Amino acid sequence: MWIANHWKDYEVIDCSNGEKLERWGNYLLVRPDPQVIWDTPRVHSGWKQHNGHYHRSSKGGGEWEFFQLPQQWEIHYGSLTFHLKPFAFKHTGLFPEQAVNWDWFGEKIRQSSRPVKVLNLFAYTGGATLAAAAAGAAVTHVDASKGMVSWARENARASGLEEAPIRWIVDDCVKFVEREIRRGNRYDAVIMDPPSYGRGPKGEIWKIEETIHRLIGLCAQLLSKDPLFFLVNSYTTGLQPGVLAYLLGTELGNLGGTITAEEIGLPVTDSGFVLPCGASGRWILNRVP
Repeated sequence: MWIANHWKDYEVIDCSNGEKLERWGNYLLVRPDPQVIWDTPRVHSGWKQHNGHYHRSSKGGGEWEFFQLPQQWEIHYGSLTFHLKPFAFKHTGLFPEQAVNWDWFGEKIRQSSRPVKVLNLFAYTGGATLAAAAAGAAVTHVDASKGMVSWARENARASGLEEAPIRWIVDDCVKFVEREIRRGNRYDAVIMDPPSYGRGPKGEIWKIEETIHRLIGLCAQLLSKDPLFFLVNSYTTGLQPGVLAYLLGTELGNLGGTITAEEIGLPVTDSGFVLPCGASGRWILNRVP
């Protein structure tokens, strides 16, 4: 498992009976997590003295309950700053487990010692975009939600990356990739973090099981002659590490290189165990020294 264990402003304190207790900077949140199927004693005081609790409904969805929680606050990861604000379906605007991937590809970009163009699809509030830009890459950030792209730009300004070479694109990711192929544009690296289900800006329906293989194949056509890496993330049941490795192998195997895939996770402070949080597949091109 790849573990995001370098956070200072975030931690999973405990998890039990379908929920996790987290510290986001100075604030404690309780949020549901379907992976937490164990029912262990809730000893930590934060279970009763938290700042926000997302209550799931038996009919689907749910709602937030707040206790002295500001509408927005920020946390830091290295040189990066992220604005947080609880919103629909338990989210805060950041997936902290992805920091393990930020560290990985940030090092790849820095070690390349050359200009690197990165395409970040389903780019959300810009965690991967900012990590790549901070490492020196020129990034094309694509998301179907205008609000998410605006939020990502806020994070860029807060991180001192307002003038970084980032293209901010509001578009359906598949259609954008198809247009980039026709334009002849190429990228040295691709990052994608597709949702299980979603809609594009014009109502386009995205179902990951029906579309992910084709999209990886399309993105493979966008790779430059000297590609650096390809990263795909999944939070969807059924798209486990072995499936991601297989998908990457079918579309990138002819390029050579190495494919690895693992679960990603976050350490749990009180238990000392690791909470699984999805999966990632990585491809890198093997280079002769």
